[in-house]
Formats: sequence, structure tokens, C-alpha cells
Amino acid sequence: MNYKVQGIIRRNKKYLVLFLVLWFVLTVVLVMPLAYSIKNSIVNEKFIINKFFENIYQSVINLGSVIGSTFTPKYIGTFFNVLWKFSLVYTICMLIGLIKTAPKNEYTDIEHGSSDWSKNGEQYRILSNKKGIILAKENYLPVDKRGNVNVLVVGRFRFR
Repeated sequence: MNYKVQGIIRRNKKYLVLFLVLWFVLTVVLVMPLAYSIKNSIVNEKFIINKFFENIYQSVINLGSVIGSTFTPKYIGTFFNVLWKFSLVYTICMLIGLIKTAPKNEYTDIEHGSSDWSKNGEQYRILSNKKGIILAKENYLPVDKRGNVNVLVVGRFRFR
């Protein structure tokens, strides 16, 4: 399971800041006018939908004044109520997207034919990191070892 979390972090590291900036922008552009309109649409403790749509339109047009008045005592409670609900939905959507990018198995994104699967130099019990027949980057099959040193090369050589 640990490889999945590491894979998610490795693949999405550059997007985490973007997710945070998007959350902040949506909070200012969407949540503040929404909270302002909800509070202004309540008359005699009853929510009036027609007034809400009029207020939301005016709130988006006059975004600067809405941002300033959102932090007044009249609107702050409604703002934080809408903000935590929005943040919850945003976080769930973000986590679903991140989970979908999780590696399917431990060997995802490891080049086939490389020695990235081995740990702590265990491949050097058989291979050499200095000289011999090139198998992969920094991995050579030593020609002076005992036993079979036959190599099957699949593909072609390119010379520049």
C-alpha cells in the first residue's frame, strides 16, 4: 500500500499547489458571492429563491464589495458554513482524482530491462557497475565471470 501513496505523491507533486490555488480562487469567486446571496435571500427566516438569483447575479457583478462585506458580522457565519461544505466537496473530488492516478502495482513506471527493481546494489552480485557488456545504464555483464556470459540482444544498434 505504501507504494501507492508514494506513487500518488510522485505523480501529482506539481499539481498540489495548483489544487490549493484553485481552491482559493473558487472560494473568492464562488463561495463568497454564494454566501452573500444566501444571507440576503432570507427574509423573516424564510429562503426566497427569486431573491437569491437576483442577489447572486449582483454579487458576481460587484465582487469587490462582496469580498469586503463578507467578513462583517452579518455575513461571516454564513460564509464559513458554505465554505466548509464547499471545501468538503472539493477535497472529496480532489482525492478521487488523486486515487485514480495511483499506480496499479509496485512496478508501474519502472523501465523493463533496467535494474531499478533491485535495491541496495544487489544486482552487482551478478553484474558489474564498471565494465563489461552493456545491459542497462550503469549495469554491465562482466566478461571475466565464471559461467554463462551469453547475451541475447533484441533490437538494433544505432551509431551516430
